Amino acid sequence: MDTYYIDGQFVDDDKAFISANDIIVLRGFGVFDFLVTYHRRPFHLEEHVGRLQNSAARIGLHIRHTTTEICQIVRETVSRNPHQGESAIRIVYTGGISSDGLTPEGRGILMVMVAQRPDLPPRLYTEGAKVITVDAGRFLPAAKSTCYLSAVHATQAAKNQGAVEALYVDRENRILEGATTNFFCFIDDRLITPRQDVLSGVTRSVIMELAKGFFDLEEKEIRMCEVPRMREVFITASNKEVMPVVMINDLPIADGRVGWRVRKIMEAFSDYADSYGQGKSRLPLPRLLIEGEAGKSGATGS
Repeated sequence: MDTYYIDGQFVDDDKAFISANDIIVLRGFGVFDFLVTYHRRPFHLEEHVGRLQNSAARIGLHIRHTTTEICQIVRETVSRNPHQGESAIRIVYTGGISSDGLTPEGRGILMVMVAQRPDLPPRLYTEGAKVITVDAGRFLPAAKSTCYLSAVHATQAAKNQGAVEALYVDRENRILEGATTNFFCFIDDRLITPRQDVLSGVTRSVIMELAKGFFDLEEKEIRMCEVPRMREVFITASNKEVMPVVMINDLPIADGRVGWRVRKIMEAFSDYADSYGQGKSRLPLPRLLIEGEAGKSGATGS
């Protein structure tokens, strides 16, 4: 049985409850972040909590805990679940109970849930994955909110078509990001990732720093008409790490095989994550908190 942290208490997972009147239940109003451990060490925990604080500020939700306090709670929750091996960690802050069932009143609660980190099929990394595109996007993309209707709908569409992910394409035919991932492609030996209207992924930031040592990197708009020019494609996320993509909709990427460039990035990330988990290495990532130091709450930025 797993142990969760719920509003000041560590409880068994089957005793983890919140009020049905919380507006995270009634309206989907809340924020969350997700990360994993390597060697039992939460990967870039401070950056993930910083993004949680940023998400809350963007939607007008006040978090009553400092970044330092949340990090301490996460580490304690992980330590109380030694049976898991490597953990998948979900940090949630709810909108709280509201007198009108709609307006946040500063009564939100913090939840930290940890589970055994699942292993994805190895063939997705050796043979590559298929993704599809959907005409959609996220409201306030810089905020990782619990309002996930578009993502759930897109993920269902992807599974129905034998794909692992759905990419959001906007009205201007720009590829933005996946429902739960960030998007990268190689065009003319240049590594490109969208800059605007996307969630700033922590794994994305790590990849961008690592890739600078091997490839020219550019953040810019990517349009669907450029897919035939893409030599290699991959998506990134905490639970997927670096996943090569060999097909978008029914169009193969280049020869339809995992290329050497993506393999190079996969290897670099694997080495870095292993080293980070052992406390031997840490990249200087862009600060996700703009206002003040990492110990302050309510900071904004992405």
